[in-house]
Amino acid sequence: MKTIFRVICLLLLSSPAVANDQTNFIVFLADDLGWGDLACYGNPEIQTPNLDLFAGEGVRFTQAYAACGVCSPSRSSILTGRTPYRNGVWRWLPAGNQAHLRESEITIPELLRSKGYQTMHSGKWHLNGYFNRPEQPQPNDHGYDWWFATQNNAAPTHKDPINFVRNGTEVGPLKGFSAPICASEATNWLKTQRDPESPFFITVWTHEPHLPIESDPEFMKLYNDIENPGVRQHHGNVTQMDHAFGNLMKTVNELGLRDNTFVIFTSDNGPEGSGKGNLKNPQSQQNRTWGSTGGLRGRKRDSHEGGIRVPGIVRWPGKIDPGTVSNVPIIGSDIFSTVLDIAGVPLPTDRTIDGVSMLPACAGKPVERPVPLFWRTHIAPTASHAAMRIGDWKLVADRDLQNFQLYEIRKDWKEENDLAEQMPEKLAQMKEKFIEVWEGVEKEGPSEWWRDQPDGGKKKNSGPLPDGQDNTGDFDVVKGAVVSKSDFGYVLDSGESQGFALQKLDSPMNETAMFKIKYRTATTSNTRNAFFCFGATPVNDRLFKAGTMIGMDRHAAFDGSWANVAIGAGKKVTLDRDATFEATVTIDLEHRKLVLKVDDTRIEHQLPSNLESVNYVGIYTKQTKSEFSKIERLK
Repeated sequence: MKTIFRVICLLLLSSPAVANDQTNFIVFLADDLGWGDLACYGNPEIQTPNLDLFAGEGVRFTQAYAACGVCSPSRSSILTGRTPYRNGVWRWLPAGNQAHLRESEITIPELLRSKGYQTMHSGKWHLNGYFNRPEQPQPNDHGYDWWFATQNNAAPTHKDPINFVRNGTEVGPLKGFSAPICASEATNWLKTQRDPESPFFITVWTHEPHLPIESDPEFMKLYNDIENPGVRQHHGNVTQMDHAFGNLMKTVNELGLRDNTFVIFTSDNGPEGSGKGNLKNPQSQQNRTWGSTGGLRGRKRDSHEGGIRVPGIVRWPGKIDPGTVSNVPIIGSDIFSTVLDIAGVPLPTDRTIDGVSMLPACAGKPVERPVPLFWRTHIAPTASHAAMRIGDWKLVADRDLQNFQLYEIRKDWKEENDLAEQMPEKLAQMKEKFIEVWEGVEKEGPSEWWRDQPDGGKKKNSGPLPDGQDNTGDFDVVKGAVVSKSDFGYVLDSGESQGFALQKLDSPMNETAMFKIKYRTATTSNTRNAFFCFGATPVNDRLFKAGTMIGMDRHAAFDGSWANVAIGAGKKVTLDRDATFEATVTIDLEHRKLVLKVDDTRIEHQLPSNLESVNYVGIYTKQTKSEFSKIERLK
């Protein structure tokens, strides 16, 4: 169907076009920038002079939304006009994940190329797990003539990144900071690579202010009166991004492109972290998450407003009145329909397009939406997992889509007054529409990608375990089990319950560490399993497990008691029950994830935002006896 639609577009658009009459487009996307992070949105501290000026030259939206509370899904919706679960990018995409922006999706750059546009991407990509590899589509497979990108974050930080790829070739170490580097690539392309007789479509997606944050001292010195170094880093990072945006707009002006270029600035989701930093460790990356929601409820990952409402500013000289403020809700998927509307390209008719043209909203006029504004975030808090907005009414659903909250969002923009009990008829009406929308999304999207994946669930606690027995003298805490020495290392026997043996680290681990361990079964019974475990406190319900359910042919990672296996991460494999398994476990507190690798299997599991340090590591079994090697810390 995608090929057929492309042919139709080429036939419809085959008439010669005059480049000077065609509008150019720039989509500039910040990463983890909160609704309240810009001066023009009321931030009293952060200096964003270029975006403040830009807002005065066009329209500033007070109710602009990302299409999801996390990054990869939001980006997929910008390019396709389709809500994330519909287009398949249902979650943020770690390296090696099977989900990706499928070639069957139709993107803005693909459609614009059929009308003579040149297309260019600079910055974060994050729309595949196999970046710059043949297993999955790359930016050029989605219509980009020129691309300069990273899979996810700039590494090792925004300063001097080493992981950029240009048109399939690794660039190597770069000097400077990420956002200015991305803007510079777009500038150079405009000046030296594009055909000046052709219109263009550019996406510049910065890494700032996403972790790991590193800011140019030039911008940090603006905040020297702030004592906390993490706040200086965060605020300087936003100003760094603003500076990069200003540099690109300066180039647009110098090349005489300003009056014929539609530019939109927005963010992929709300701000990271708690907004309170990490005062216990002022030098940590967690102390650099000081983004502002502007008073909205929730933050990144949440389907409450703070996770999805973001800055949204558009400039189109001669078409949008300078200094306009629009209260009309728009969403990231609207960018697709808006660009095609302006360019005169028909929308695809073989699939649902969720976004609509935001041009009426640019003048403060309402837009008509066949599909309501809809959000679902796989790692959102349990009570605010999904949401839908129709007019002034917003429905918030829990993870199981069983319990709902109702808000009149224009009046109650902080979502403080749940009207679900007071307005049962309105609640029933909204629930009915919500289920209708979700069933349509689920039917159209590649649901096999997410049905067997952990997107959460209510965590179950087992309660405290009884004291265990340590026959080795090597462990600091043993609960629910007996641990003894063996030629292999240790034997952990949890009998008819579950149990663990923990060693306390010499000092808390609060950023990233990697551990290696080997294990094998020590029984002939059907129940066979072995897990590495870790946590901040020596309590079973607070420990994270990563290992192998040997008797069930499954590698897995989960949080707390064995009762939570079903809502953890896992992969079915065919196992030799008597084999020895070697596992590496990476604990990444900066990005809130653990990565388990066993042989050729890789599993990721999200870690909660309140896990600030790891004090214990150890071994765990459930109703079985297993042998473990000594735990080796690799880094």
